[in-house]
Amino acid sequence: MRRVVTFHYTLRDPAGRVLDSSAGGEPITYLEGAGQIIDGLDARLRSAEAGAKQRVQVPAAEAYGERDAAQVQQVKRAVLPLDGELQLGAQFQAGPDRHAPVVTVVAIDGEDVTLDANHPLAGVDLAFDVEIVAARAATAEELSHGHAHGGDGTGHCQ
Repeated sequence: MRRVVTFHYTLRDPAGRVLDSSAGGEPITYLEGAGQIIDGLDARLRSAEAGAKQRVQVPAAEAYGERDAAQVQQVKRAVLPLDGELQLGAQFQAGPDRHAPVVTVVAIDGEDVTLDANHPLAGVDLAFDVEIVAARAATAEELSHGHAHGGDGTGHCQ
């Protein structure tokens, strides 16, 4: 049985620094196994019940993957789809297709620009402090649509 799970989280890196949190905002609602959250977190929340609070450790390979050196490339500034000044840390889509990877500028040397298409958290083991707000069986409609339809299964929330 696949479920719809709603949870709050605080995400930390291996040094304990907070990277992201839903505290003070809306919780996350997802359909188990639909690829809406990272695989490692989805797998570790499969048996969690409403009201549970736990720390979930997710190794990099089950989060955003290991860093891939082949995803770092040097290109000429002139081929980039950008206007204006280019800065270290700038992020943009590598092509016009909305599915094109997002790249980060990691070095600038004259007209040579080094781009990294790895996710910023690739290679990082993650720790999630999670509080399960709700967990229920997914409806047939949610299963056929591949996403949750709100807390009670009636409205589209994603």
